[in-house]
Amino acid sequence: MGSFEAVMMQKNATAKFIATVLVGGVIVGVSLYGLLQSSEGLQKNLEPLGLWKRRRKKKTIRVYMDGCFDMMHYGHCNALRQARALGDELVVGVVSDDEIIANKGPPVTPLEERMIMVNAVKWVDEVITDAPYAITEEFMKKLFNEYNIDYIIHGDDPCILPDGTDAYAHAKKAGRYKQIKRTEGVSSTDIVGRMLLCTRERSASDNPNHSSLQRQFSHGHSHKFEDRGTRISQFMPTSRRIVQFSNGRGPGPDARIVYIDGAFDLFHAGHVEILKLARELGDFLLVGIHTDQTVSETRGPHRPIMNLHERSLSVLACRYVDEVIIGAPWEVSRDMITTFNISLVVHGTIAENDDFQKEESNPYAVPISMGIFRVLVSPLGITTTTIIRRIVSNHEAFQKRNEKKGESEKRYYESKTHVHGD
Repeated sequence: MGSFEAVMMQKNATAKFIATVLVGGVIVGVSLYGLLQSSEGLQKNLEPLGLWKRRRKKKTIRVYMDGCFDMMHYGHCNALRQARALGDELVVGVVSDDEIIANKGPPVTPLEERMIMVNAVKWVDEVITDAPYAITEEFMKKLFNEYNIDYIIHGDDPCILPDGTDAYAHAKKAGRYKQIKRTEGVSSTDIVGRMLLCTRERSASDNPNHSSLQRQFSHGHSHKFEDRGTRISQFMPTSRRIVQFSNGRGPGPDARIVYIDGAFDLFHAGHVEILKLARELGDFLLVGIHTDQTVSETRGPHRPIMNLHERSLSVLACRYVDEVIIGAPWEVSRDMITTFNISLVVHGTIAENDDFQKEESNPYAVPISMGIFRVLVSPLGITTTTIIRRIVSNHEAFQKRNEKKGESEKRYYESKTHVHGD
């Protein structure tokens, strides 16, 4: 066969291949068009029956929880954690000082400090300041329309107004109310009781009013005491609760790890602000929580008010904290610095033991010698002692506050009994 015939045969074969591809493409195209048409027809036929579900973008569920958040503790944080789990975004309303005074009595911590605390909780997405104590119909509409709130959340403990009515009655009636479980083993009233009981041995004489308040906040029961004199907490820690509060992630391979330690007793706004400063100095903030024994030895037999696990949970709930050492040693050793790959050790200027450098055994001697120690100027001059003094100096006001709360709850339960009786 000549070269001419060979070339012609190759061209014919190529033409046949192209024709086959074109025909095949047309057939596939027609088939896809028919499938699309049939699916649209199927959709139109099934839509009236509600059987065709369109792919829609998932709606963001926004939930709202309010509270006084006075002397904020891990119980408050756990409530916010549970509330956040019921939606995609958590909006928190912080009740104003005036509203608290009108409905309960004077708060221990002013609004500014309470706002710092709530904003620092890692499950909180947005905060509303000066929220009302009761969910009125007007405020409820504002939540739904302006803040796009889907559900209003509260714990399973009653929130009673001075007239004995339920503060969340409107939200329940609207069908937009959800309830979470209250954290057992702690309450603000319980913490006040611990503070007052721990100060008894420091009082030269027993003030009758002070003694009466102690009985009231301890609900008239006799309490067990440890050797240091502080009432034993009713909180029973579990590994599951610690995991719930934990971030669940470690530092990256090249992360700059900052370490700060302390008692962090009665976790307050001063603690939050110094932790925020410390976190800004690195990529990962590791916080050492001293043992109850260490705190007792360095700050007196009446401390700490909160036990080790309670203090650890409060610190873990803070958005600036990445990880905690539960029961950290008093002295920061070279081995500890190596083990945790610590780049910088810091300490605030406002602390119960701010004269540590004058001690014979300086707990920060090693990081100082290594050139990785820094003192940070504390933004707020608040300590645990500050909180305790506020309670003791206003004990009469708190006594009236607790009595008012008891009277409101009594009226509420009486009204419930009356309704059930009908």
